[in-house]
Amino acid sequence: MTVRLEPMPQERIGPWLAAADAEYVESRILSGESREVAEANAAASTAEHFPGGVLLETHRLFEIVVEDDVVGFLWIGPMAASASDWWVWDIEIHEPFRRKGYARAALELGHAEAKRLGATTIGLNVFGYNTGAQELYASLGYTVTSTRMKREL
Repeated sequence: MTVRLEPMPQERIGPWLAAADAEYVESRILSGESREVAEANAAASTAEHFPGGVLLETHRLFEIVVEDDVVGFLWIGPMAASASDWWVWDIEIHEPFRRKGYARAALELGHAEAKRLGATTIGLNVFGYNTGAQELYASLGYTVTSTRMKREL
């Protein structure tokens, strides 16, 4: 299995962004936000990172490719105020390709790319319901830096 990262072609970014935004909204709703707040947060993130529909120059959006199959995507880039503190803005492996080690391999390649571009740290957010991803990230050396909790009244 050879996993590689290839820059996402420009013609696929628009459809990817629409799908990724919709999924982000649903994840935020599952985590307790109202639809209105979740949609506002997604719109603000898109406006900040894709001004005019174009990804910030300092960010990288990759397709994760195995053999000739695009098995997912990885989006990494610096945090707004720092060139050395990077973030995994999004990663996903498409359903038929999950549990085959592709996310781990893609993240390791992403770490190397971020380091090459000057990153000294890389962080990410994982929603509380995504325990499989939490386990993967912990096994890659990520540690919890904050926890947000909520309860119904």
